[in-house]
This record gives sequence, C-alpha cells and structure tokens, in this order.
Amino acid sequence: MFTGIIETLGKVEKLEKEGGNLHLTISSDITSELKIDQSVSHNGVCLTVVSLNNDQYTVTAIEETLNKTNLEELTLENEVNLERAMVLGARLDGHIVQGHVDQTAVCTSIEQKDGSWIFTFEYDSKLNNVTIEKGSITVDGVSLTVVDSQKDRFSVAIIPYTYEHTRFHTYKVGTTVNLEFDVVGKYVARLLELRN
Repeated sequence: MFTGIIETLGKVEKLEKEGGNLHLTISSDITSELKIDQSVSHNGVCLTVVSLNNDQYTVTAIEETLNKTNLEELTLENEVNLERAMVLGARLDGHIVQGHVDQTAVCTSIEQKDGSWIFTFEYDSKLNNVTIEKGSITVDGVSLTVVDSQKDRFSVAIIPYTYEHTRFHTYKVGTTVNLEFDVVGKYVARLLELRN
C-alpha cells in the first residue's frame, strides 16, 4: 500500500529481458535503506526488490505488468518515480494507492500557468475507469487531484515542487503514463454495475 507521495527519483541503469520478464536495475538515494523482498512503487507500479548491489537494486516486471504499464518504454538513464510502502500508523498525505496500474494514458496538453502547469491526459474509456472533479488519481505513482474530468480525459494542476521532484518535468505531449484510479471509486462503480 502506498500514498502517492513520491520519495525520490531513481535512474534506470540496466534493462534485461528474460522470457516475458523485464529486470530493471535502478540507482537511487534510498537503495541503502531497501531490503530484499521489499515492495517499492516504480512510476506507480508495485515491484519487489530481488537484489541489492551498492547504490543499485533490481526488480522484475512480469509480462502481465508490462502489458498494462509504461515500464517497457523505459530506456537507460530514464528517471523513475519511487515510493516505498507506507508505514502503518503514519500520516496519510496523499490517498490510498495500491500500486496496481489500471491502464495507461497519453499526455495531450501541457499548459504553463503563472507558477504552475496544467497537464491533460487522455485514456481509453472502454475500460470503464472514471475520474470525478476534485477526486483522486495517480499518475506514474503521483497522488493528484482531478481539475477537469471528462469521459476519456482529465487534467491535473502541478505545483513547482511536484514538477521538479517527479517525472513531470520530463513529460512532453505524447508521453505515456501509468494511471491508477481511486480504489473507492472503483468499488462504487463495480457495485453499481452489479445492481443493474
């Protein structure tokens, strides 16, 4: 379980395909605090640490994960949003994030405001995921508030701190991002579907 508050950015040092799996080796300033078998969110994807080596660690993404996320688009030197699992009893600053990506979206617009940015993302609405105005959404693991909700797109407002300390400063129109929709909203939508 995560909060969507990114701790740090990691850097992709090595990518190795093995069958349907992809092993990702990441360097980060939190590596020394990690343990084997620990869950870490990478661009919103919960992956398990399988090895440690100095300031680098390795995680493995299986084919199912690669099919639903943007992890296979990563290249060497790319930055990755990192968050360790939340500590039970600690303050929940973002929202409840499972680290289970629902689908990807594409950045369709970046508008610079006076001291902030508005990013718009478009996604496939056929998968029945929804956003609501002022509701929570996770973009590449970042907990955000929806400011413009439509059937197949939404926008988020990004403050300078988030822009500088997450992957948002690397996004361009056409960038693919991972989305995790609000878990409470997903349960409500499913219950309504079962009632009909």
